[in-house]
Amino acid sequence: MDTLILGLPVAYYIAMVAKVLVAFVFVLLTVAYATYAERKIIGHMQVRLGPMRTGWHGLLQPIADGVKLFFKEEIVPSQASKFAFLIAPLVALIPAFISFAVIPFGDTITIGGYTVPLQIAAYYDQAGKQVFDINVGVLYILAMASLGVYGIVLAGWASNSKYSLLGGLRSAAQMISYELAAGLAIISVFMLSESLSLHKIVADQAGGAWYAFKQPLAFVIFFICSLAEINRTPFDLPEAETELVSGFCTEYSSMKYAMFFMAEYANMITVCAVTTTLFLGGWHGPAFLPGWFWFIAKVYFLIFVCMWVRATYPRYRYDQLMRLGWKVFLPLTLVNVMATGLWVMFISK
Repeated sequence: MDTLILGLPVAYYIAMVAKVLVAFVFVLLTVAYATYAERKIIGHMQVRLGPMRTGWHGLLQPIADGVKLFFKEEIVPSQASKFAFLIAPLVALIPAFISFAVIPFGDTITIGGYTVPLQIAAYYDQAGKQVFDINVGVLYILAMASLGVYGIVLAGWASNSKYSLLGGLRSAAQMISYELAAGLAIISVFMLSESLSLHKIVADQAGGAWYAFKQPLAFVIFFICSLAEINRTPFDLPEAETELVSGFCTEYSSMKYAMFFMAEYANMITVCAVTTTLFLGGWHGPAFLPGWFWFIAKVYFLIFVCMWVRATYPRYRYDQLMRLGWKVFLPLTLVNVMATGLWVMFISK
C-alpha cells in the first residue's frame, strides 16, 4: 500500500515535481530558441540570413546573448522608485511561467503502476479511473494573464520616465480592451463543452472534432486578441520604438531588460498552448505518434504563425488598435455567443 501524505500517495508528489521540471525546462529552452527562430525566420522572409556567426548557422546565438546580458552593467535611474523598479521584471515573468500549470500537454503515462496525467495540476484517483484537475483552468490562465500586465505597468511607473509611463498605460488599456473580446470568444467553447476544465475540453475534441472547425470565428478572434494581450507585433504599442524610444522598458538594462523579453516569449508559448488546447484538439492526433508530440507540433506551428505575422504586418496606430478591439472584435464575439446559444438550445439538442 502506498504511503499517503495529505491523503495522496508519495508517487503523486514525485510525478508532480517531475512534471514541473519538464514543463519549466521545455518553456525555458523554447523561450531561448524562439528568439533565434524568429530572427532566422524573419531574416529569410526578408531575404537575409539572420544570425550566422555564433555556432553552426548561429545556433549558439541565444546562449551568447544570455551571457552578454548577464555581464552587462545594471543601471537604475536615480529618480526611479527602486523597489518597484527592481521587482517589475519578476512580476511580468512569473505569471508567464506558472500559467503552464493547468495546460494538459499529453494524455497519460504509467510509471511503476501509477497513472500520471501529463498536466501539472492534475492527478488520477488511486483506481486510475478519473482525472482530477482544476475545473476552472481557463479562468486561472486569464487571471495569470491579468497579473502579468502589472509588471509592465509597474515598470513604466517606477522608471520615472514619461516614455516608460506611456508604454505602461498603453499596455493596461490594451489588455483591458482585448481580454474582453478574448474572454467572450472562448465562452462559445465553454457552451459547447459545458465545462471549464481544460482536460474535458481536450477530451471533447477527440477524433478530429476540433472547436476550430465548430467555432472558426471564435478561434481567429481569440488568437488575434491573444497577440494583442501579450504585446506582439502588430500590436506592440507599449514598446513602439518609433514613438516611445523603447516604451515601458526604456530605462532597463542587463538581465532585468532580458526578463521582460523572456516574459514576452513565455507568454507567446502559453498563448499558443492555450489556443491548441481550446481549439486544435490539444494532444489528439494520429495514434502512430504519442500525444505530447502532436501537442508540441501544434504549439510550434502557432509560434511560427506569430513570427510570420510579425514579418508581414506593420504596427497599428493606437486609435486603430482601440477601434479594432472595441468596435470590431467585441460586437463580433457577442454575436457569436448569441448564435452559439441559439444553436445549443434549438439545434444540438
